[in-house]
Amino acid sequence: MEALHEELPFDLDFHPSSPLVVTSLITGELCLFRYGPESQPERLFSVKAHKESCRAVRFVDSGKVILSGSADCSVLASDVESGKPIARLEDAHENAINRLVCLTESTIATGDDEGCIKVWDTRERSCCNSFEVHDDYISDMTYVADSNQILATSGDGTLSVNNLRRNKVRSRSEFSEDELLSLVVMKNGKKVVCGTPSGALLLYSWGYFKDCSDRFLGHTQSVDTMLKLDEETLVSGSSDGVIRLVGILPNRIIQPLAEHSEYPIEALAFSNDKKYLGSISHDKMLKLWDLEELLNGPRVVNGDEPAEAGSDDSDDDSDDDAMDVDMAATSSKGSRSKKAGKGQSSSRPASDFFADL
Repeated sequence: MEALHEELPFDLDFHPSSPLVVTSLITGELCLFRYGPESQPERLFSVKAHKESCRAVRFVDSGKVILSGSADCSVLASDVESGKPIARLEDAHENAINRLVCLTESTIATGDDEGCIKVWDTRERSCCNSFEVHDDYISDMTYVADSNQILATSGDGTLSVNNLRRNKVRSRSEFSEDELLSLVVMKNGKKVVCGTPSGALLLYSWGYFKDCSDRFLGHTQSVDTMLKLDEETLVSGSSDGVIRLVGILPNRIIQPLAEHSEYPIEALAFSNDKKYLGSISHDKMLKLWDLEELLNGPRVVNGDEPAEAGSDDSDDDSDDDAMDVDMAATSSKGSRSKKAGKGQSSSRPASDFFADL
């Protein structure tokens, strides 16, 4: 199943209970589609949500609201049935918003082009946490509920661990040779896997974030997006347009699952029941794949690469209290976000936004 956009899509998200998928475009538009097993995705609406590119989108409030973040520095809440704006926060960040993730039913996190992460609590109707730990754009974030922490990767080549309960940065890795573009937490929380422009996957042991413990060289091009399938395997989207099934410890490319196109894959997402895998690419196409068919397809092992030995790789990793804290990094890569664009801010308070929401 597939649907063509008029312009480049940046992000997508599936509805938590209904067969709906939303995409955000470089033009600032939001597009909502209904999908089914017997037909192509049906476009329900396409609305101009932001003045500049809409880089991040998520369903919130049990799927009643679409939340989007933009290069115009705003966060917008839109009605899922009509696409009409419910509330807008114009000055959410001082710089363009690059990532938006849901933490709990009442909290979200946003990351911008200058490395700032903000956490918004809808119950308090304000920004409750702010972390200025990175020197370049926030490329990806994930929430670890057990320890109430946000893990973030950045274009500055570092991984950070941000504790929400204590409102402090618990750890930050040394600068890697590459930008860090994507991340997933694997092995029951014991390993953090990060994708890079060179195609290498960097594996960090939980509690030892100074440097990666393994470096897996199975991809030939940039790993821009990843999804955790289970504790042993992940799905990667690469700039060569190929979606792959990847095993972690042992590290191997299990099989190529599909080829979206010859263009880079921008984002991947699972449907709420994990029946479908959604992908968007620079070919402007949204594609929905039957995940079971992909996994049961021909198993073609694609050049297993041995992992480079690094620091201790055992599963006897320490808990949160034993984490390294290294805020004094030695140098910066100085790289810039691939999604350029700045916006303007306004004086509307954050409390008004969440009061409306």
